[in-house]
Amino acid sequence: MTPPGTAPVLFDRSLLALRLRRAARAPETFLLERVAEDIADRLAAVNRSFTAAADVWTPAAGLKPYLSGRLSQLAHIAAPATADERLPLAAQSLDLALSALAFQFVNDLPGLLVQIRRALRPDGLLLAALIGGDTLTELRQSFAAAEAECEGGVSPRVAPFADLRDIGGLLQRAGFALPVTDVDRVVVRYASALGLMQDLRRMGATNSLVERRRTPTRRATLLRMAEIYAERFADPDGRIRATFDIIWLSGWAPHESQQKPLKPGSATVSLEAAVNRSPRAGADE
Repeated sequence: MTPPGTAPVLFDRSLLALRLRRAARAPETFLLERVAEDIADRLAAVNRSFTAAADVWTPAAGLKPYLSGRLSQLAHIAAPATADERLPLAAQSLDLALSALAFQFVNDLPGLLVQIRRALRPDGLLLAALIGGDTLTELRQSFAAAEAECEGGVSPRVAPFADLRDIGGLLQRAGFALPVTDVDRVVVRYASALGLMQDLRRMGATNSLVERRRTPTRRATLLRMAEIYAERFADPDGRIRATFDIIWLSGWAPHESQQKPLKPGSATVSLEAAVNRSPRAGADE
């Protein structure tokens, strides 16, 4: 039983580390490359320089190969291979924290965000992207239908994903100012569901849930899943679709120079008066 106040352990981090090492031999990086390019673009829109930056748990070699022209120094913090998710960061030691495609495998995401918030100096920035939302909804539905049909029950296969509203709330709870979240939906097409699963293995993103089934998937179930996937989620040319929702989050360590919302009741003009002043007020539609 999980003690009160302790985050449940959803992911087997030692298994995840093993799969990421295997995937690194012949990795599939199209999602990471997309995210890294977007991080570079988003940083370019921030009118300031960063001198102490850390990349938190981005897989493989991290973001440094993609951001060498933007950041002079970027320390890569490798993801732990144990359940210990403490970050080796001193308080107020950073002015920028980045992460790409790692936070979806965190057992205690609220706790990790608090650690990053403490490590940022006043007016320091967190910018991260994680997989969430309706990612792999087609695969989840197809496996559930195949298992119900072939095995009489459904086992946990795809990790639960956070949605946009959850992430915004977690940023606020962790003490970030000016939190912003958005989602980038990427739809990838494959010749078959088996091709999708091969890419997931090459990303190190196959099932690492603690509650996963420990016996191999029956061949009949796997083939039936592929059939259901093709029946429900194929385009007219026969290729199947796979959805990836990339959730973006950013927030700043509080600083007195930042914009602050007005206090309730501090407005000097009522909403009714503002509407009545509008040149369109009372205009015919």
